Amino acid sequence: MSERPDRRPSSLSAKRSGWLRPSGPSSPAPPAASGPAGAAAPVPADHRSVIDSAVYRDGRRVASPATLADTFRQLREQHGGMAWIGLHRPTESELHSLAAEFNLHPLAVEDAMEAHQRPKLERYGHTLFVVLRAARYLDAPEEVDFGELHVFVGPDFLITVRHGAAPDLSAVRRRMEETPDLLSLGPEAALYAILDAVVDGYAPVVAGVQNDMDEIETEVFRGDPEVSRRIYELSREMVEFQRATRPLVGMLHALMAGFAKYGTDEELQRYLRDVADHVTHTSERVDGFRQALTEILTVNATLVSQQQNAEMRALAEAGFEQNEEIKKISSWAAILFAPTLVGTIYGMNFEVMPELHWVAGYPFAILLMAVVCTSLYIIFKKRDWL
Repeated sequence: MSERPDRRPSSLSAKRSGWLRPSGPSSPAPPAASGPAGAAAPVPADHRSVIDSAVYRDGRRVASPATLADTFRQLREQHGGMAWIGLHRPTESELHSLAAEFNLHPLAVEDAMEAHQRPKLERYGHTLFVVLRAARYLDAPEEVDFGELHVFVGPDFLITVRHGAAPDLSAVRRRMEETPDLLSLGPEAALYAILDAVVDGYAPVVAGVQNDMDEIETEVFRGDPEVSRRIYELSREMVEFQRATRPLVGMLHALMAGFAKYGTDEELQRYLRDVADHVTHTSERVDGFRQALTEILTVNATLVSQQQNAEMRALAEAGFEQNEEIKKISSWAAILFAPTLVGTIYGMNFEVMPELHWVAGYPFAILLMAVVCTSLYIIFKKRDWL
């Protein structure tokens, strides 16, 4: 992956941007999953699903709760704080606990539980729900592994629900903690960092696919019989890759369209535009890969057809030569059959046979054999059988 310019701000205001707070009168928030936030009874977190949970204030970590219940409590105690909760394949009870505390919409919670969603961006009151498809290139099997990431973004919280190995959000969290000025802008800054990490993760995949395509082109012109299957498998992966990248372009443009409405910080605006440029470039590369694979498949089919035609032509030539030999053998067999027939008849030694006691019978028989053989030879020679 090529080096990208550092987008960390030199000096940022500690004021949070307001794109999560709709301007003017807003529609009421959706009903909570169960009871008011203060009366919710969260289920203790399963440490296998809660990867990291922290409460931040002014861009700095002030608490690292061990359970979701502790996270909720400490967030209420930290006025102006932000909770960042990272989950990996959480249980249904954990998601319902989060829904009750942060007033998450039931439809978004249902999507996060079921996974297998298309990339999308939806707004539920003051909460954004984002679905992303991350990708990573596996060198050993030479294939692309896709993961799914769901992100809930509210005024004072960010929840990530990961289904799959990619992306590595711990690196994103470390980067943001190293730039408290950026993290102090609130959950939207963390969301942009996650988007950037997902898009950056596409670069090694693009490089790996480009290398695979170079190898496939070599195999096609080398006549490798297994190349068709490899082209088909890579084409399927590019379809999945296209489904991950193409909707992301529209999602980022939708966020950029709300800059003025929600008063997004100028640094975050530049940050998001840079991410949008990279994902647009990646999407165009993926489209180019699909087109190139289609052309390679056509070329491979043409080469296979030419090879088959050459083999059929060789078989036809071999059959023609074999037919010529059969013609010669058949011609000589017919020529030799004539004297054999005459000799056989007169060799039966019957008492009463025409010309049996004729003085010229023997010369006549020999002459008859010679005439028949010569006639057959001339006929076959004119027909190019001999």
